[in-house]
Amino acid sequence: MKRYLDHLPPLSSLGPCIALLVACLFFSTQSDRFLSGQNFSLILQQVMVVGVIAIGQTLIILTAGIDLSCGMAMALGSVVMTKFATDHGVHPYLAVMCGLLACTLVGYLNGALVTKVRLPAFIVTLGTMNIVFAITQVYSGAQTVTNLPDALLFFGNTFQVGQTNITYGTVLMLGLYLLTWFYLRDTAPGRHIYAVGNNREAARLTGIATDRVLMNVYMLAGLLYGIAALLSVARMGVGDPQAGQTDNLDSITAVVLGGTSLFGGRGMIGGTLIGVMIVGVFRNGLTLMGVPSVFQVMVTGILVILAVATDQFTHKKG
Repeated sequence: MKRYLDHLPPLSSLGPCIALLVACLFFSTQSDRFLSGQNFSLILQQVMVVGVIAIGQTLIILTAGIDLSCGMAMALGSVVMTKFATDHGVHPYLAVMCGLLACTLVGYLNGALVTKVRLPAFIVTLGTMNIVFAITQVYSGAQTVTNLPDALLFFGNTFQVGQTNITYGTVLMLGLYLLTWFYLRDTAPGRHIYAVGNNREAARLTGIATDRVLMNVYMLAGLLYGIAALLSVARMGVGDPQAGQTDNLDSITAVVLGGTSLFGGRGMIGGTLIGVMIVGVFRNGLTLMGVPSVFQVMVTGILVILAVATDQFTHKKG
């Protein structure tokens, strides 16, 4: 029996899959609408923005860091690309590039402060979260940007598979997860991320340019926040300076639920996708059951505590 158990995947990898399966089985008994293809498509639409942000958050947490500024960076990117396209008459594709650049610059600032000034990632991103929030509010005048060109709304459009409508944004999100999985699994830079997260000093002694790895991770995360900004614009149809205020906590929740260790160096991007789906399934299922949103937040908090407790137990055992 012990030999059989030794061949099972670790709890941090197996647990999220079991939790998602149990949640789906439970909610399917509570609502006839839950297991429909249209409902699962809706869940994917609801989580696609946080899902892309969570990819960047995963990369940073794998290096034993954390990013509290991701939601505000996403909001800044959405305001930049929409205002450039509407108020400044910039071509929509160029406006999108400007939004992506703005988010990447936020990532660059975070990475520079972490690697050059040697400040803790928590403190750095807490500070930049407030700075970027203020910049977004001032630049937008705290006003929602409307009357957007169709090019900015493309990823909110749908195509039909059978009787189910699927958004192009959902396809983009899943494609980014697949690309990140390949990057982390089959490329040297991806393996260096794990090495830095496991032991930064040991990685440096083996010849890995740890500061460069961290800079690249924070800038890549910033780029992903920019893509999430584009998906947010496409889904809501506006550039909202108030968007993203809880996305930092939602993305961390998804990463932790997916089995990525807050201690760094351990986790899989596929687990993050499962974590995103767990959050989406719980909120959707509880909504179908008529449970008030405040209790949905409470359930999410309980799940986070359980996931972190499991992570700490696994870390100590290792």
